[in-house]
Amino acid sequence: MKHYLAVLILMCGANALAVDALSPDEQRMADWIDAHSDGAIALLRETVDIPSGSMNLDGVRAVARVMQRELDSVGLETVWIDMSAETNRAGHLFGRKNGEGKKFVLIGHLDTVFESDDGIKPFARNGDIATGHGVYDMKAGNVIIVYALRALQEIGALESIPMVVAYTGDEEKSGRPLSISRKHLVEAGVWADIALGFEEAMYFDDTDWATIARRSSSRWTLTVTGRQSHSSNIFNEETGAGAIFEAARILDAFYDEVRGEEHLTFNAGNIQGGTEVSYDSAASRGSVFGKSNVVPRTVIVNGGIRTISEDQLKRAQAAMLAIVAANHPHTSATIEFREGYPPMAPTEGNIALQRVLSEINVALGRKAMPALDPGKRGAADISFVAPYTDALAGLGGIGGGGHTPDEFLELSSLPLAIKRAAILIYRLSKQEASN
Repeated sequence: MKHYLAVLILMCGANALAVDALSPDEQRMADWIDAHSDGAIALLRETVDIPSGSMNLDGVRAVARVMQRELDSVGLETVWIDMSAETNRAGHLFGRKNGEGKKFVLIGHLDTVFESDDGIKPFARNGDIATGHGVYDMKAGNVIIVYALRALQEIGALESIPMVVAYTGDEEKSGRPLSISRKHLVEAGVWADIALGFEEAMYFDDTDWATIARRSSSRWTLTVTGRQSHSSNIFNEETGAGAIFEAARILDAFYDEVRGEEHLTFNAGNIQGGTEVSYDSAASRGSVFGKSNVVPRTVIVNGGIRTISEDQLKRAQAAMLAIVAANHPHTSATIEFREGYPPMAPTEGNIALQRVLSEINVALGRKAMPALDPGKRGAADISFVAPYTDALAGLGGIGGGGHTPDEFLELSSLPLAIKRAAILIYRLSKQEASN
C-alpha cells in the first residue's frame, strides 16, 4: 500500500497534469449551466422540503416522484423498484437509456438521516448558503445529476451515451439483506464501464479533493462465556478466568496484534458483561446484571471494522478469529462478522478518472484535484459497484454539517459541480470513440 501511495503522489501531483482548455461544446455547456442555476436551486428546494428519512417510506417515494419527473424529461426510461416487502425500505428509482460507447452509472440517494421532527428543517437561503435537511447529503448531488444531463442534452451529446441513473432509497439506513437491497445497483455496476458517485464534494485547505477510494464498513459481535461461580474461586482450576477477563484479553490482543495496518481501523462500540446480559441489536442498547462477588458468565461486545480492500478485510478477520480462539481456562468465545458496505479500493482505473477530473477543474479556473485520503470518507453506495468498474466519487456540492441539523450547502458550488460532472461525462464518452 505504501508503494501505491508513492505512485499516487507522482501521478496525481498538481504539476504532473497537462491541462487543456474547454472545447467549444464544453464552453456551451458551462454557459448553459450558469444561465440555469436558478432552476437547479429551485429543484433543490423542492426536494429538500420533502422530509425523506430512510424509514419515512412515503417521503422517500415523494422525492422519487420528483426525480422521476426530471429523468423522464431528459429521455430516460424510469422504473420504481419497490423494496417495502423484501427489506422494509421504500425502494429505488432507476433511469436508463441506451447508446454507443462507454456505459455510465450515476449514483445518488433519495433518503436522509433525519427521521424525527428534531432534525427536519425546510430549505432556507441566506446569501450563498442554503440549509435544510438533506441539502448537502445528498439532495444537491441528485440535482447535479439531472442538470449535468440537461447540459449534455443542450449540446446534443446525451442521446448517444448509454447510462443508468441509480437513486437508492435507503443509503443512510440500508435494508437487509444487502444481496436484495443492492441487487439492482450491483447489476448496473457489472454492466457499466464507469461509475460516478454524487455525494458531497470534499474541499478543505483551499483545495478540491477527488475521491478515488472509500473504506468498507461492516460490523462484528464478540460473545464470550465463562463459568459462573463465587468470586473467591476465580482463576482456580474449576472456575477459570471468567467471561470479562477473557473479553479483556481478546480486546487487548486486537489492539496489540491487529491494529496498525494502513487504512485498517476497528472499534468496540459497546460492551455488556455480567451474570445476565441482554442486548437489542436493532436499538444498539443492552442491560446487564452482575455482582462483584460473582464470576461473570457472559460478555457481548459490538463493534465495527473499516478496510481499504477485501483482502485487508479478510486478513483482519482471520487475525481476530485466531485471537478469539486462544481462550483462557474455562472460557469460550465466538466472533460474528456481519455484512456491510464493501470497500472502494484505489485502482489504476480510478486514478485515470481522477486525472481527467483534475484537468477539468483546472480548465474551470480552479486548482488541480489531488486524491483524497480514504480515511477521510465513510462508506457509500458506489462501493457496491466499484469492484466491477472504474469509479469516482465525491462529485456533489460543497458544504458541511452532514448528518447534523446544521448541514449547509454553498450554492455557488452547485453550478461548479454540474459543470465538472457534465464535462467529465462528455470527455470520458469521447475517449471511447477515439479507441
